[in-house]
Amino acid sequence: MTLGTGLDILLFLLGSPLHFAVAYLLFATLLSAPLRRPAAAEPSRRFRFVVPAHNESAGITETVQSLRAVDYPSELFEVVVIADNCTDDTAEKAAAAGATVMVRHDKEKRGKGYALDHVFSATPPEVDAVVVIDADTLISPNILRAFAARRDLGARAVQADYAVRNPDAGWRTRLIAIAFGAFHIVRSRARERLSLSCGLRGNGMCFSTELLREIPHNAYSVVEDVEYGVRLGEAGYRVHYADEAHVYGEMVTTSAAANTQRRRWEEGRKALIQQHAWRLLGAGIGRPSRVLFDLALDLYIPPLSRIAVGVFLGTLAATALLFWQGTGRLSLAAYGLGLSAVVAYVLRGWSVSGTGLRGLIDLALAPVYVLWKLTLKFKKPPRATAEWVRTEREKPSS
Repeated sequence: MTLGTGLDILLFLLGSPLHFAVAYLLFATLLSAPLRRPAAAEPSRRFRFVVPAHNESAGITETVQSLRAVDYPSELFEVVVIADNCTDDTAEKAAAAGATVMVRHDKEKRGKGYALDHVFSATPPEVDAVVVIDADTLISPNILRAFAARRDLGARAVQADYAVRNPDAGWRTRLIAIAFGAFHIVRSRARERLSLSCGLRGNGMCFSTELLREIPHNAYSVVEDVEYGVRLGEAGYRVHYADEAHVYGEMVTTSAAANTQRRRWEEGRKALIQQHAWRLLGAGIGRPSRVLFDLALDLYIPPLSRIAVGVFLGTLAATALLFWQGTGRLSLAAYGLGLSAVVAYVLRGWSVSGTGLRGLIDLALAPVYVLWKLTLKFKKPPRATAEWVRTEREKPSS
């Protein structure tokens, strides 16, 4: 074996985790056609919107109004805002907008997870399911009909598409919208098509009350949605995906605010990987359970920015090896195909994001966005806390 051949094989093997990750993304891309919508029966199920809110005075009125305008019989749903440890007039504004308000003050147990538990435990049995909506969110009017249709088919947990409310605020929010399209729509459609769990996204989640009684929420980390989704999978339940229902959350536009938010999410997800990923993988293989196996993969697959940088650098290294030693075709083919798969995945995310030509043009700034995300690895991580850490929103223009 020549030196060039040995280096070629070594470079290929070093990229094995990347090759697997891009294959996962490519597979999801190929299975991302729109899903068939289940037929909806005449509305009969009772729903409760649950809006956990901490100092959300600026936007709570619009959110409550959006929920109350849903296309569903008014006698079959209610809007409950849990004003959790607020120091502003969130409760008063929510009540004025027509919501039932629960006020909670607890200096020790603070955070979204505790707020949700407080409402879930007080939900009466005649309510068929609760729907969690963030306090800065607007919804598509069909959301309860979409959830009811899945409930009629036996689904106990359902996730709506989580999209960006302000994609035209700037290039950063358009790139986030494209990333959401790839992660929330492309992957979720593929997982639903394979009868896997699409995972929970924290916003636009629907749980049957019987499920919450059987498996209490009890998730208090900064990524409590992913945490609870893992527990549901281990209990034998998958999260169904409602492709036609949407929640639109507001994204930050400034680098400083996005920096803090992203770092908290990254640290929370890292902790979940350490606590659950290996166990899920073992259970997925040992039972066997494709739902648990996929949940493990979803935790292990690194962020797209790291995958993109990895395959790009691998392609450069393989090209250099080819010029230096005259060999390297194995690694060059693998990394080159990986780069093509990443491009296809991103373009598919763009195509479902609704950002149009401006979003496509903004993809030219994607390397800047990727570099920004990578710099977070070299900064001191934020304190690991599940307490409310409200990301500062931009002041609305007058």
